[in-house]
Amino acid sequence: MSDPLTTPPLSIETLQVFVRVAELASFTQAAQSLGLPKASASTAVQRLEASLGTRLFHRTTRRVQLTQDGQACYERCKDLLADLDDMQTMFQPAASGLRGRLRVDMPMRVAHDVVIQRLPEFLAAHPGLEVELSSTDRRVDVVREGFDCVLRVGPLSDSTLVARPLGAMEMANLASPAYLARHGTPMSLEDLADHRLVQYVTTLGQRCPGFEWVDDHGAAHFVPMGGSLTVSDSGAYTAACLAGLGLIQVPRHGAEQEVLDGRLVEVLPRWRAAPMPVHLLYAHRRQLPRRVQAFMQWLADLLTPRLLPLSSASSVSSS
Repeated sequence: MSDPLTTPPLSIETLQVFVRVAELASFTQAAQSLGLPKASASTAVQRLEASLGTRLFHRTTRRVQLTQDGQACYERCKDLLADLDDMQTMFQPAASGLRGRLRVDMPMRVAHDVVIQRLPEFLAAHPGLEVELSSTDRRVDVVREGFDCVLRVGPLSDSTLVARPLGAMEMANLASPAYLARHGTPMSLEDLADHRLVQYVTTLGQRCPGFEWVDDHGAAHFVPMGGSLTVSDSGAYTAACLAGLGLIQVPRHGAEQEVLDGRLVEVLPRWRAAPMPVHLLYAHRRQLPRRVQAFMQWLADLLTPRLLPLSSASSVSSS
């Protein structure tokens, strides 16, 4: 046990370094994310261990893993840092005075077509905030990668996160005029045998189940279809359709401009895929910092008018 008279007092920066090492399971990655030399991250954790009188990590040449005491310390540090964040602005007017960094993630088309266009309004209202916006179709690890919140479209699977439902995106079946000129316009599900589908998967190597449609009872069905291209990126998915490579099934809001411009045409409107649920997700915390609450509410107000009500009968995770 260290001597409290000789151990230097803990700093906020030390706690922040410890939390990042715990989340990334790497001194090198934590140091890089904080803009510090690796030696500084290691020294900060050693200082914290000396102050607490316990080992916080199991260290090997391959991995860094929290000890039991380290896990307890991590949970406490997260609460302390969140409380400190909140305290720094608790006496500021509710509509202003927010400071700090926001790290958020959302699907590419939502970011490009909706959020970024309106983001200047949010930042003008909160000039003390800095936003780090990740726009990817990859399912990021909210805790490990240090995200304050993420927007997810589709069924949920991570039960360790808190989910705030916003609604559901109506789907549309689309094709380019050039594709329809070559292959004809499908008028029924049977006609799909003579058509091609741009295959979309979340990870290359997976198999696309085919053209999805929902019956009058809400049950989903799939029509297997051929296709010469498989993509795992929503931008490439739409681009492939614009290039005439086949039909696609996308949220209606994400292709509004292409339809209005006549670059894409809706087909088979009676046989659409099930609406895709939309949620805001964040890690369990005793209390979210006010800057995160403000951004989530702004995002909800921005997106909800574009969404269908999320039916209580929809099959989404209660995570």
